[in-house]
Amino acid sequence: MCMNSQQLRTFVTVADHRSFSAAAQALGYTQSAVSQHIAALEADLEAPLLTRRPVAPTEAGERLLEHARPLLLRLDAARADVARLRRPRPGRLAVAGAPGALTPAVTRALARARTESPQLVASMRVCGRGEAVQAVLTGAADVALVDGAVAATDPLPLSGADFLTALPVGEEPLAVLLPAAHPLAGRTTLRLADLAAARWIDAPDAAAPLAQLRSAAQSDGFGVQFTYTGTDTRGLSLLVAAGAGLTTAALSAAADLPGLTAVPITEPRIVHRTELLHPRTPTSPVLELVELLRRA
Repeated sequence: MCMNSQQLRTFVTVADHRSFSAAAQALGYTQSAVSQHIAALEADLEAPLLTRRPVAPTEAGERLLEHARPLLLRLDAARADVARLRRPRPGRLAVAGAPGALTPAVTRALARARTESPQLVASMRVCGRGEAVQAVLTGAADVALVDGAVAATDPLPLSGADFLTALPVGEEPLAVLLPAAHPLAGRTTLRLADLAAARWIDAPDAAAPLAQLRSAAQSDGFGVQFTYTGTDTRGLSLLVAAGAGLTTAALSAAADLPGLTAVPITEPRIVHRTELLHPRTPTSPVLELVELLRRA
């Protein structure tokens, strides 16, 4: 028997939950069915994919996960793309947005879109960039608003967004956030390379991912002092003010944060970029939002 998407989805769920019983509950299967899927997949690939006590991916399992996740996402995206053609939702505007992408211009456009179409069912979910992209690919959202730190002429590097249309909606200086008493807080500008040896907070869903800073600075630095999971930018700013490490933000968003100083990064020329992503067959509310953002 050759592997199929059902088996792959079961395998990924078991690997994520580190439990056959928890995976069965999440998928709505019996534990016996989950075990059969894994056994069939291991027989087909002629390799053990999971250890049992504790449940964890083997080396072969880790390699399969690298392929399985994007494959399953593409299958879900294909299903959602076809569903949009058969059952368009012209009265819905569901937005999935990264916190740093919700700039004043974006939020004004969202509010205006709702005001100009009183019958529109509008919603906003704040989440990480990857989750926002995935929400549009799978049909859970109509648009994604994402941000990141890139060279001024570069698009955002977004995994899985190949089949979505990207619209730049904002670009402004990127700033490093420093505690007010930090030795560099009095500077008017900073070079990114000068910050490579500093202590950083790894907050990939609430600030520019450190991988993007390493790429821009062409450095292996930017070591992690503190890991922050979540999208609450206020909590992140409080950690910076308390000395837990540095982070970045759009210069305008960082202007009024208490206990912090925002210093723009001028070398290399790296910017905080915001993009809107939508399917190739957008609904009329999405097109209206795009037009509002273009005029902003």
